[in-house]
Amino acid sequence: MTENHTEIRADGAYKVFGRRGGEAVRRLRAGATRDEVKPLGTAAVIDASFEVNRGEIFVVMGLSGSGKSTLIRMLNGLWRPTAGSIHLGDDDLATVSPARLREIRRSKVSMVFQHFALLPHRTVLDNAAYPLEIQGVGRDERNERAMESLRLVGLAGWEDSVPGALSGGMRQRVGLARALAADTDILLMDEAFSALDPLIRREMQEQLLELQGTLGKTIVFITHDLNEAMFLGDRIAMMRDGRIVQIGSSEQILSEPADDYVAQFVADVDRTRVLTAATVMRAPAVTVPLGGGPRQALRTMEQAQASAAFVVDRSRRFAGVVHDDAVLAAQRAGAPDLTGVLETDDRAVRPDAPLAEIFAPSASSTLPVPVVSEDGRLVGVVPRVRLLEAMVPPDTTEAAPDSGEGSGGDAVAETRDDVAPATATHDAFVRPDEGGTTDQTGTTGTTETSKTTERQGGASL
Repeated sequence: MTENHTEIRADGAYKVFGRRGGEAVRRLRAGATRDEVKPLGTAAVIDASFEVNRGEIFVVMGLSGSGKSTLIRMLNGLWRPTAGSIHLGDDDLATVSPARLREIRRSKVSMVFQHFALLPHRTVLDNAAYPLEIQGVGRDERNERAMESLRLVGLAGWEDSVPGALSGGMRQRVGLARALAADTDILLMDEAFSALDPLIRREMQEQLLELQGTLGKTIVFITHDLNEAMFLGDRIAMMRDGRIVQIGSSEQILSEPADDYVAQFVADVDRTRVLTAATVMRAPAVTVPLGGGPRQALRTMEQAQASAAFVVDRSRRFAGVVHDDAVLAAQRAGAPDLTGVLETDDRAVRPDAPLAEIFAPSASSTLPVPVVSEDGRLVGVVPRVRLLEAMVPPDTTEAAPDSGEGSGGDAVAETRDDVAPATATHDAFVRPDEGGTTDQTGTTGTTETSKTTERQGGASL
């Protein structure tokens, strides 16, 4: 996403097909179900409210019959809402004049269809240039813009071919190029990749994200494929029986499903491909400054009962790891700083790294995996226990008051594999939810962590 500016807004939008749609809306608002209003009309979309920000990929996800395709046709004015409003910028599609609606479709919104909708007697170039022809753009300019859009989608050299000579994936690229050539702010994509083979489909998904990174369009993407929704969407709207039941990021929907329906829907998702380091990381509990002396580092580790610490520079850029025995030797040798005993740690990952990419670096060391920002700052760590916890789907049923669920989970000790819990010390510099943090100043927070450790006979993170 580029900036937090609302491009599309729906407020209590309904779409009921039938002659008594107004009465059906009144009954729905009074609490009637979709089935109960069937004699009055077919309620395709019920009380839809959401906002789509500029530069966002907003995915509408649902099974067949959930109302998602009806919703996208409301967004381009093909079907006006029976009640409520849908705004594209300052224009309410429920009330705009037909002339203004045509102008919006020409200049503000482009659509990519599931079945390509190409003109078979026209060349690839002419198909891509078609919306510009409708806008009255001159031939030279529209061909130039169409060629640029074909280059963006990887079809340079195919401009003189006809659609019948192309594969399915290439035809869909022509459809995407046609939408890009129009240079509208909004792209509406209705099951755009559903008809493609799995490998071609994945290629198109990756290409769409690549184009989005360059062009920053506002995209509403309709799909019934949950993995596609999770892969593409900045946010996802889950629909069921005409209603939006949850809106959130893929991580939110996976970790905090709104109800049992959503939980069952996402139960089979590969969580390691959706959840990221940012989702599961914790703040490092022990850090020491690169320019500090060995004495200060030892004091900090001793206070935290840690056998090692992450090292950062003045700007909190991650430098590596030091272990207490090496730091003690440096102190005895009179070393002025930690440079001589600093161990590099090439396991660092970015916050957006999927968990699937963290298992290997986590397995290579007993220490948590450091998470660093683009500019190299240490922003968190991922201990093994958090990776394992993240693999367990959330329970949408409320825990019994005395069950102990949800309390104290991060106080469970994680130790080196070769050290008995009774004698282990801090290995892994993770701030426990109930404990304190020892930072580069050497000060600690609450002492509850060490007390909990003593009671459990092990090392708290």
